[in-house]
Amino acid sequence: MKFCRTIPLASALLLAQSQVPMPAPASQHLSEAAPAPVAEPVRTHCSIEAMNYRLLNASTRIEFQGTALLPAATGKAKVKTREGISTIKAKFEHLPAASTFGEACLTYVLWAVSPEGQTANLGELQVKKGTSKVMATEQMPAFGLMVTAEPYFAVTRPSDAVVLKNTLGKDTKVKVELVEAKLELVPIRQYAMNLAAAPVATEPQTDLSMQQAHQAVRIAQGAGAATYAKDALARATDYLQQTQPGQGDVKGRAMAARSATQSAEEARVLAERGQRMELEASARKLTEEKLEQARQEAAQATLAKEQAVTQAKLAENDNETLRAQLMEQFNGILETKATARGLIVSMSGELFRTGQSTLEPEAREKLAKVAGILATHKGLRIEADGFTDSTGTAAINERLSASRAQAARDFLVSQGVPADAIVTRGLGAEHPVAGNDSAEGRQENRRVELVVSGEGLTDAPASH
Repeated sequence: MKFCRTIPLASALLLAQSQVPMPAPASQHLSEAAPAPVAEPVRTHCSIEAMNYRLLNASTRIEFQGTALLPAATGKAKVKTREGISTIKAKFEHLPAASTFGEACLTYVLWAVSPEGQTANLGELQVKKGTSKVMATEQMPAFGLMVTAEPYFAVTRPSDAVVLKNTLGKDTKVKVELVEAKLELVPIRQYAMNLAAAPVATEPQTDLSMQQAHQAVRIAQGAGAATYAKDALARATDYLQQTQPGQGDVKGRAMAARSATQSAEEARVLAERGQRMELEASARKLTEEKLEQARQEAAQATLAKEQAVTQAKLAENDNETLRAQLMEQFNGILETKATARGLIVSMSGELFRTGQSTLEPEAREKLAKVAGILATHKGLRIEADGFTDSTGTAAINERLSASRAQAARDFLVSQGVPADAIVTRGLGAEHPVAGNDSAEGRQENRRVELVVSGEGLTDAPASH
């Protein structure tokens, strides 16, 4: 047996997030209630033992241990791999009703988790007297196993109510990797919020499959499926109607309940995606409006100084006059200094995130104002020099700094600055303006400098 070492993480961090008070049952909510807001999935570190079954020549046994949510729970499984497919036969004991973890929970689901954090629903645990058996197959060569409490069997992403995780058994005969998986988990409280925002079922259901079907449709309704996933919700509702007494035989109603649950989950996922896309579109529109406002402010400032610009054009051979005018304008936006190369407009601060070359919104606003000034002075030449902090190799930093310079150039061109007036250089971590031993210093070093030159700007002595 081999182990890949890593720093174990306290899984209680993961489990604590699920211990959120559940809202009271929604007995008086109207069918026209607004959808519950979409919650961001919980992104958390979870230590889990992923078994590598690729080279397994025979079957092996693993065990399950209850988490802090359900410490008394236990389980065992036999895993056999053949032609790249692992067959899992598991048995779990000491499982209470899933509703123990809140009104939104009706069942348990077994999940496979890859070392990269990918998850696969392996099936529902049907509990009788605290015991459940399940058989499933999985094609991932390496995976860990865990059990979560869920609102219904067809969920496509695990909840944050993790109750069991696999662990080493005495007879485990495969390579084991302790993986720090970065999982996306759905907060159980989100399902409860969806239930609270949806109409209550008219008749209480006693059969678990029927309960799950009604639960899934209500959750989809509460998530906004009527707005964002009408077709999928309509299918789920049609299947749900087929579960009513008198609609076929028992087997047919059970199949309809299963189809209703699956269609409702599809509707919920589509609604969640639709809301998120709508929010992202609103954020993009707001950013564009801010950029337009910045551009207009720059244009207004330019018009306000039209008389001064006209006088500067009449005296464009007067180097000191032109230099002073541009220095004043640029300094009103960003720190600028005169050098033998020309005017250097320094853009530092929160321009880029570490390892990225996408301009932050604040940087774009300032660049829009700079572009408004550059566009009014014909014949200027601009060199955009990109810099990085000392993080990363020299080769990576050189490419990254060049990308940052190019990002600044592309934005200036989009704001009306002639493309043939701008060149770029990537200087990597050279010429830092602050120490790289602090986050603040590294942020200052992730910068772009615009060297503005041309007639009247390059003959002045450098200032220090």
